[in-house]
Amino acid sequence: MRCLVRERNKTRIGVTALATLAVVASGTAVVTAPEAAASFPRGEWNETAYRGQVEVIPAKDDRSDRRVLRGKVFVDRDRDSVSDPGERGLRGVMVSNGRDVVTTDARGYYELPAYDNMTVFVTQPAGYQVPVDEYNIAQFYYHHLPQGSPELRYGGIAPTGPLPEAVNFPLVESRATHTKDQNCVIAGDLQTYDKTEVEYARKGAINDLAQRHDYTGCGVLFVGDIVGDDLSLYPDVKDLTKSLNGPVRFLPGNHDLDYDARTPEHSFDTFRAQLAPAYYSYDVGRVHVVALNTVRYPCTPDVDNPDGKRPGCDDPENKPTYNGRLDERQLEWLRKDLAKVPRNKLVVIASHIGLVNYADEGSPVHQVDQVREVYDLLKGRKAVAVSGHSHSIENMKTGDLAKGWSDLFGLKGLPFPHITAGAISGDWYSGQMTEDGYPIAVGRDGGRPGVVTLEIEGNRFRERYTVTGQSDRFQTQLGLNTPTYRDWYEARQEWNANPEGPAPELGDPHVVSRDDLAGTTWLTTNFWMGSTGSRVKVSIDGGPARWATRTQQMRGEDQNVGPEWSDPHAVAQQLVHGGSVADRSMHLWRFALPEDLAVGTHRAEVTAIDSYGRRFTDALTFEVVEQR
Repeated sequence: MRCLVRERNKTRIGVTALATLAVVASGTAVVTAPEAAASFPRGEWNETAYRGQVEVIPAKDDRSDRRVLRGKVFVDRDRDSVSDPGERGLRGVMVSNGRDVVTTDARGYYELPAYDNMTVFVTQPAGYQVPVDEYNIAQFYYHHLPQGSPELRYGGIAPTGPLPEAVNFPLVESRATHTKDQNCVIAGDLQTYDKTEVEYARKGAINDLAQRHDYTGCGVLFVGDIVGDDLSLYPDVKDLTKSLNGPVRFLPGNHDLDYDARTPEHSFDTFRAQLAPAYYSYDVGRVHVVALNTVRYPCTPDVDNPDGKRPGCDDPENKPTYNGRLDERQLEWLRKDLAKVPRNKLVVIASHIGLVNYADEGSPVHQVDQVREVYDLLKGRKAVAVSGHSHSIENMKTGDLAKGWSDLFGLKGLPFPHITAGAISGDWYSGQMTEDGYPIAVGRDGGRPGVVTLEIEGNRFRERYTVTGQSDRFQTQLGLNTPTYRDWYEARQEWNANPEGPAPELGDPHVVSRDDLAGTTWLTTNFWMGSTGSRVKVSIDGGPARWATRTQQMRGEDQNVGPEWSDPHAVAQQLVHGGSVADRSMHLWRFALPEDLAVGTHRAEVTAIDSYGRRFTDALTFEVVEQR
């Protein structure tokens, strides 16, 4: 967090002084905007970005009995992060202490109850932009933890001292956040475990985003697992975000934890000190984004396992672990936050652990306990949920249903769309290296690493998935699921578990024998953002196009798992080069090849049509032989 600490008399600090000022607020050394901007690369975003920090006015005494925090939300006309005389306050702006939500009065002032270990933050209103620091990270909050965090390996939050006299939130007017057309980038699971993987991310998805200039208003939201347990890598992640072209925000994941925290109240203190509040909201255009913390650590038997479905939570002293859950304070905040949001806005519910997902549909730990309560709060609203965590790509539409959701939560269908955004790390940076210097990292669903963009018009949206290193037209992956492949799948899995003798070889995956055709061979299409309402059609050798069948209908059935439901293109890499095995997917279509195909070379042309009618074409050439 970056905060500008000023003396109570509000003496104007000149630009020269600002350029050299370095103070400590909430344990963070502050480098002010002019100095930061001087060394920042030039570009369209960098020429217009509002660089600054929250204004914190220290208390005039050390009284510890003050229980009200006051402050102002103001338009920072001269962009110096200082509330100067004549700079107008903004009325009707939401400010919160993480439990209560108030709106500013006609002059921009607010009052909030204060308590220890709170984060006070402003909800950025559409048409305005909060400051960003030299790393493009949004600055809109202040932590109050007088004695600081308990002793933690990665530091946590340094003592903040007495409650400030005031915490003021500067904003500037912004056309980029005012327009009804927005591109909101949702980036899942960067999850770097070391500096080598930081460089993989830089060469891959981060480089892709650095080339884009279409998300200046909404920015990039990283939905958790920013690092892989080593919180000392946060500065390296910040160095990555310096190259992006819009505001950057983060929410916490289960690999961003202070694992040595003894209670949930301090389990994300280092994340909070380095990157963002544990939860918050912001507006752009006609969109209200809610960033939630859905990871409770350490989970406990009384709160997390009263029904006995989460036995891993029963021994937090000796075997601490996490659970997908919102704490009661956050639920109270969410209720009050949404109560102040106009009902004609699109609400984006972002979290690390998804409210529900397909990959872990039978697991209570990897979904959110209070999913029904969240649905009730959003009843009648236009909404979409976005998440990470499962390292899979999932585009789940209104009405979709998995057996696990029904069994665990009593759901009868999704009330609005849910999107699992895949992972920048893919399958944890596994597999073969690409020519560009990062692993291909094919995921557990056969998906490729990348990011989701919500293309928003007013309060409506369309989603698109961009595979790392590829254009937006690259939306499908084709393969051949033959009896020969299925036999190899089983044999290779056994050999991988007990590698004795030569490894079974698949051979050319694009060669099909007569026996393969007689035993059913499917042409498979992995359609990254394929969903209910999407269609896939296949034409062989220029003949009539026929419809393929989706392998998972999402109508309440259990997961279809195994070689016949797998993505053969992905599995052929994974069983040889390591990583998860794509033995199930909700976005796979298959088309049975005719048994009477002539010996020789054939070409399959595939057209994938998404739920909005957008068409994507692909082709696969294969050979039919009498026998292998």
